[in-house]
Amino acid sequence: MARIDITVRGAGIFGLSVAWACVMRGASVRVVDPFGAGAGSSGGIVGALAPHVPENWNDKKEFQLESLLMAEGFWAAVEAAGGVSSGYGRTGRLQPVADDAAEGLARARGENAKSLWKGRAEWGVKPADAAGAFRPATPSGLLIHDTLTARMHPRRACAALVAALQAKGCEVVTDAPDEGLVVWATGWQGLLDLNTWVGKNVGAGIKGQAVLFDYAAPDAPQLFVDGLHIVPHADGTVAIGSTSEREFDSPTATDDQCDTLIDRAIAALPELADAPAIERWAGVRPRAKSRAPMLGAWPDRDGHFIVNGGFKIGFGMAPKVSEVMADLLLEGRDTIPESFRVAASI
Repeated sequence: MARIDITVRGAGIFGLSVAWACVMRGASVRVVDPFGAGAGSSGGIVGALAPHVPENWNDKKEFQLESLLMAEGFWAAVEAAGGVSSGYGRTGRLQPVADDAAEGLARARGENAKSLWKGRAEWGVKPADAAGAFRPATPSGLLIHDTLTARMHPRRACAALVAALQAKGCEVVTDAPDEGLVVWATGWQGLLDLNTWVGKNVGAGIKGQAVLFDYAAPDAPQLFVDGLHIVPHADGTVAIGSTSEREFDSPTATDDQCDTLIDRAIAALPELADAPAIERWAGVRPRAKSRAPMLGAWPDRDGHFIVNGGFKIGFGMAPKVSEVMADLLLEGRDTIPESFRVAASI
């Protein structure tokens, strides 16, 4: 390979997507991860690309909106380059409406969405019997339906990015020296390293467990019921998740919390009762203390940059994160929101 402009350390969703955005602008990039692509939480199974509710708007919600609206084109380009499907689909989402108060709130949010979502997606209330067969139980007979939510299969999306990068001449390797600018997209363990470097807590790992069912509903919307995501994938599976565990002994071990997830999923969607659970998965997601992604130059380390803290919204944020980091790395143009800046966290 010729001279390397950018070394990306970390082959999760942030590292791979930043590499892709830079390659697409003509940069020579190498991705380095000793554990391989998608080895951490980016190799999971859930893939719920869900928006924040359309109220109390701020720069984080605006950034996520722009990213979710970019996602279809982003993943189409990745798939076209590498020939591997990411499992992306903007299939929408259904949520039960508990009572009259919840209905009023949902309708008010629908009015907000008309302006905040710029006419490019909708948030509304509909009768459950108008929503199709794949729908959650709802005490009011009503469901919230939004058309912005999308899904993808995380580990397939990482594989799609690797194939696209390799098709463009970008190496994805387990070991190589730093060359050029260096991007640190090293997940939860990278946050722990930052804690040590800074001398205070700037982030941590939050473990999540999830379960995959053999149940085909590839065109159905995903469901969100009492904090549980139920995500139909294009490959004939349905994922459910996830837990949030601040304390854990093993980052990849599953336990009886998966049984609880299964019970909750069947209560929400009884059709899953006869579907076999074909995989149980666990991984640790990087959560910055600010709860927003941590982006920008690494203070006091010239030529080094941090891209971390995706937590539960990393895949949904990735298209926009990759764009603003490519702006910074290749053009010196800083368009990072104030609340996302590394300095805001450390």
